[in-house]
Amino acid sequence: MSDLVPHTGGVASVPADDDNRYKAVQAKLSKLGAAMDDAVLELEALRRDMKANAARTLTVAGDIEHADLDPLFVVATNEVSVALGGAAIEVKNLNDTAEEVVDLTHQAKRTHSKLYGALDDIRSNRRAKTPRPGFFNR
Repeated sequence: MSDLVPHTGGVASVPADDDNRYKAVQAKLSKLGAAMDDAVLELEALRRDMKANAARTLTVAGDIEHADLDPLFVVATNEVSVALGGAAIEVKNLNDTAEEVVDLTHQAKRTHSKLYGALDDIRSNRRAKTPRPGFFNR
């Protein structure tokens, strides 16, 4: 029997709103990065568990064969072991993709900061109110 438990959540999802202020975008990118970091850790744990379950199932198949039970059960148990091994490989691929998303999120945050950080400092530290973007395009 598997000891997998449904995931009830960790990091709160980031709402898709139209708040595109500098600090709001930076906060959203930070939340996305944190959520993806958590996902990478959980996927790695899942892969390890699946791999261990595949090995355990293979051992059980051998035990069933040595106990002279119906070969049908040996074949079925071996198929489960192979399926778990294949699923572990696919979870590894998903984990690699999640790691890539983490890297791209951190890169996007750095690039956003490089492009707009100084402008936000100027606008935030000014006493006079500044027009919204697009005001002069009328």
